[in-house]
Amino acid sequence: MVPGTARIAHLTHALDASAVMELLPGRPRLLALGEPTHGEDTLLDVRNALFRQLVEREGYRTIAVESDCLAGLRVDAYVTTGAGTLDEAMEHGFSHGFGASAANRELVRWAREYNTGRPAADRLRLAGFDAPLEMTGAASPRRPLTALHAFLTSWLSADGPSDGLLPRTADTLDALLGPDGRWTDPAALTDPSRSCGRSPEAVQLALIAHDLVSLLDERAPQLIAAAGREAWDRARLHGRTATGLLSYHSWLADTTPARMTRLVSVRDRMMAENLLALAERGPVLAFAHNAHLQRERSSMRMGDERLEWWGAGSIVSARLGPAYGFLATALGTIRHQGVDAPPPETVEGLLYALPEDRFLVDAPGLAGALGDPLPAPRVSPWFGYFGLDPAHLRKADGLVFIRDVRS
Repeated sequence: MVPGTARIAHLTHALDASAVMELLPGRPRLLALGEPTHGEDTLLDVRNALFRQLVEREGYRTIAVESDCLAGLRVDAYVTTGAGTLDEAMEHGFSHGFGASAANRELVRWAREYNTGRPAADRLRLAGFDAPLEMTGAASPRRPLTALHAFLTSWLSADGPSDGLLPRTADTLDALLGPDGRWTDPAALTDPSRSCGRSPEAVQLALIAHDLVSLLDERAPQLIAAAGREAWDRARLHGRTATGLLSYHSWLADTTPARMTRLVSVRDRMMAENLLALAERGPVLAFAHNAHLQRERSSMRMGDERLEWWGAGSIVSARLGPAYGFLATALGTIRHQGVDAPPPETVEGLLYALPEDRFLVDAPGLAGALGDPLPAPRVSPWFGYFGLDPAHLRKADGLVFIRDVRS
């Protein structure tokens, strides 16, 4: 039986950083805030407010968003040093069209303003942690692979000739890569025969990328001393992006039933690697879809096929344990998308009956109050909104509920 609102009111809290920390066993190295849909600035405004509080009260200095990790270098440069302009950062620093968001723009503007006049160690950082992928296809591995090769060429030769260390020259890489169009063909997403991911050139590039990443790790003491930790970390980003993209392209060319599951798995594994690397330098707030950040196995339907895979959050949680915190988000209405008031027998309907517009819920406590069997998941009338799965409440540290999302 679904309990009345009076029985769960004590499980709700004001939506602020202090209340979040009280729900957690300690300050996490990586605090993940999920969203059940993309493109709604109401959700990003909540994220921005929480990040500001985490900065001011808890010492957080990095926010990571579900956007291209390489494009993110552009916006991070603007935020940390003022390189370029705000317009350029928004146009070139985000993928998936997220640069058009007013809330994202406000986040970047505020972070740049906060950093002005501060020492480097105290500045805010803004990172993308998604792979360089769009719905229509994947990027060429050219940029990260050539950047990694250039870094190694430059800094290994700083201590003398590097003959024999680097597996190939830049010209060889360029010849093997060929035109970028052969990598970015959108038809490859649905037609494996259009992918070059298992061509002889791609196989050779994957071996080269592995060797370059190995060399980067083997020579870490020398390279960090010569180039600095920041530059070495950026080379690591280029290395894992190059190897990840080459793996993704290889699975684009696959013709077995595992193809789509492996594609979404590779993407989330790349996300997880980026998040773990960011967490090495201090506490991070990560923001992405619930499905990428939850501790449980992720799932979705693609046509007639149901895909299940371990998302970035589940991977990071397995690695960090209690140093990973996760807040899911659920919504009442998105009326401009046809999502009206939730049925009262759903978790969203129960929370919608409470008077507050937005609040934080003790998710495991709510699961206990609901008892067994848990309510059925809400069925969304709009494909872009993923209703809360009540079975996931026990493994979330908290649940953010927003009553109404307005355009």
